[in-house]
Amino acid sequence: MKTAAYRSNVKKLTVMAVLVLAAAAAYMLVEINFSNSRLLKYALSLRAPKLIVMLITAFSIGGASIVFQSVINNTIVTPCLLGMNSLYTLIHTAVVFVAGSGSIIAVNANLSFAVDVVIMGVVATVIYSYLFKKTNHNVLYVLLIGTVLTSFFSSIQTTLTRVMDPNEYDTLLTSLVASFSNINSEIIVFSLVLLAAIIFALRRELALLDVLTLGKEQAINLGVNYDKCIRKLLLGVTLCIAVATAMVGPISFLGLIIANLSRQLLKTYRHSLLILGSAFFGMIVLVGGQLIVEHVYSYAVPVSVFITVGGGVYFLYLLMTEKKV
Repeated sequence: MKTAAYRSNVKKLTVMAVLVLAAAAAYMLVEINFSNSRLLKYALSLRAPKLIVMLITAFSIGGASIVFQSVINNTIVTPCLLGMNSLYTLIHTAVVFVAGSGSIIAVNANLSFAVDVVIMGVVATVIYSYLFKKTNHNVLYVLLIGTVLTSFFSSIQTTLTRVMDPNEYDTLLTSLVASFSNINSEIIVFSLVLLAAIIFALRRELALLDVLTLGKEQAINLGVNYDKCIRKLLLGVTLCIAVATAMVGPISFLGLIIANLSRQLLKTYRHSLLILGSAFFGMIVLVGGQLIVEHVYSYAVPVSVFITVGGGVYFLYLLMTEKKV
């Protein structure tokens, strides 16, 4: 039976969906010359891939952040805080360092993305599964180790770039900085297929998220294979973060912002609603922010800067107000 709270949340999500459509329409149509068909077609051909990438990125990061918070059972931890973005950057740099920027792995965007995703999926699943098990999901230990891992991955990546050929580094640099002006639109189809495959493969585990948040003992008592579900969900989170990072570069704190805004707005345990809310918030933030960056600031300041600054302040606020910590 659908309760009043559930119907209220559906209305909120409907409003958010309308705002997403409005932001998308504004991004596509603002300052468009409708009188010249060639200019119109050219402008739309430039903006459409960017819009699609922003929507995919928001969905990937939003959904992954909600799932990750439920896996670790804490709302102030997101994949970026545990170094997943730094891990992806390190792996991508290492692949270019070993194979070279002129190799088929680096030149072919889809192949490069596939190699990065496979390596990151295996490495991250092993590292973070062991980390959560060893620390017994203690958020303070997890945050501390995550900070150390972030510095560790970044240090290795910096070392590789210092000894790398300058020409190869110039080629690599464009993929290491978050930017919606220089997106990797070549992997849009691959990313959509991968996300669809992830959702299909994890459909049972995603349906069990509401049960998993009750705790390990309660979930096991209800017949859930807890450890297996956690490992599969963690792999899905890792791949979603890899998709987003490959398309636009690492975006710190975006997941923290949109996941917690979704929880505060909807105030529900239903993950189907929380994931949608987080994805919608991400779409509004990215599309609306990029619209402002392009037409107000004339690309002077990238939207990732505002997200990082705002996310840092929001993270400190959550740390000071989180009762579980």
